[in-house]
Amino acid sequence: MHFNLTEEQLAVKEAARDFAQNVLKPGVIERDIHMHYPTDEVRQMAELGFLGMMVDPQYGGGGMDTISYVVAMEEISKVDNSCSVIMSVNNSLVCWGLAEFGTEDQKQKYLTKLATGEWIGAFCLSEPEAGSDATSQRTTAVDMGDHYVLNGTKNWITNGGTSKVHLVIAQTNPELGHRGINAFIVETDWEGVTVSAKEDKLGIRSSDTHTILYNDVKVPKENRIGEDGFGFKFAMKVLSGGRIGIAAQALGIASGAYELSVNYAQERSAFGKPISQHQAIAFKIADMACDIEAARMLVYRSAWLKDQGQNYDQASSMAKLMASSVAMKHTVEAVQVHGGYGFVKEYHVERLMRDAKITQIYEGTSEVQKIVISRNIFKGKQLYL
Repeated sequence: MHFNLTEEQLAVKEAARDFAQNVLKPGVIERDIHMHYPTDEVRQMAELGFLGMMVDPQYGGGGMDTISYVVAMEEISKVDNSCSVIMSVNNSLVCWGLAEFGTEDQKQKYLTKLATGEWIGAFCLSEPEAGSDATSQRTTAVDMGDHYVLNGTKNWITNGGTSKVHLVIAQTNPELGHRGINAFIVETDWEGVTVSAKEDKLGIRSSDTHTILYNDVKVPKENRIGEDGFGFKFAMKVLSGGRIGIAAQALGIASGAYELSVNYAQERSAFGKPISQHQAIAFKIADMACDIEAARMLVYRSAWLKDQGQNYDQASSMAKLMASSVAMKHTVEAVQVHGGYGFVKEYHVERLMRDAKITQIYEGTSEVQKIVISRNIFKGKQLYL
């Protein structure tokens, strides 16, 4: 693994930073307050190629590596995590899932539109009683011969209100447990698909998070992903890659709070000198820098392993666990560095603190990541790092 980014990766990083600072930042506070979905901003992300970064160009994607995706996610997440989670879901969960496991017909019909951003996708796994326990699917897909009939409820669905395509995980053969679960491509304008009201959230407030209802939705057989019973394995494979995206988001949140704190500490004076010259503040900044760099190495390593075709399940769990913890810890410290100004919206750090919390919850809670990591250790898969 090389620690220096390539020229191409640096160009992606610069493009993402320029977009975040000059396009996203001016309206981010208003979008957060009013929960306004970033329609124009998402369209511009699509035009820049940020919604299908790792997809083969023959399907409309950028053909980039995972590290390029990670550095773009980090820069955008420094500013607007509603946009970065839209980007993460479309890239990591939807596009990658179809690119890796979809049929050629499915790729031609759906992936080409999703990779270019013409359509936005959603990944529908969580249910009211099946969040961390993904094996307990209540949503059912009854095999009717030439089609399935889908019934159930999915909640906490990012892109739920704006997506044209859902990847839905449902139980087909309950007696087989997780081996009876399937994954389906569902178009949102099909009869029986209902989107509930947008959730009013603590953070990532302008992203559209909804509960989705499926009532006797007819899903053609050709819209099943993989062989019968592949759905649970599909979900786990997709989420493992998705954790790299959320780890990069958490890294960006922490990095954004750090950059704001460094600048503020040099501008703000107290007791006759910049607060950066007071040890209490300087040591906070030093701790931030060390923890963020440690998290960055874990995130980059997981992305590198994925690009090398090596197993990255454990690495992505470690990256997400560490980066989300660092994001939560140091956004709180960033508010402290800013003092009273940190408590008001104008200075951005209070929003980053609110955004940080969800990175410890979605795409596998921190507790679930510890289960994954510890199981691998005791199975002998990751005895030495």
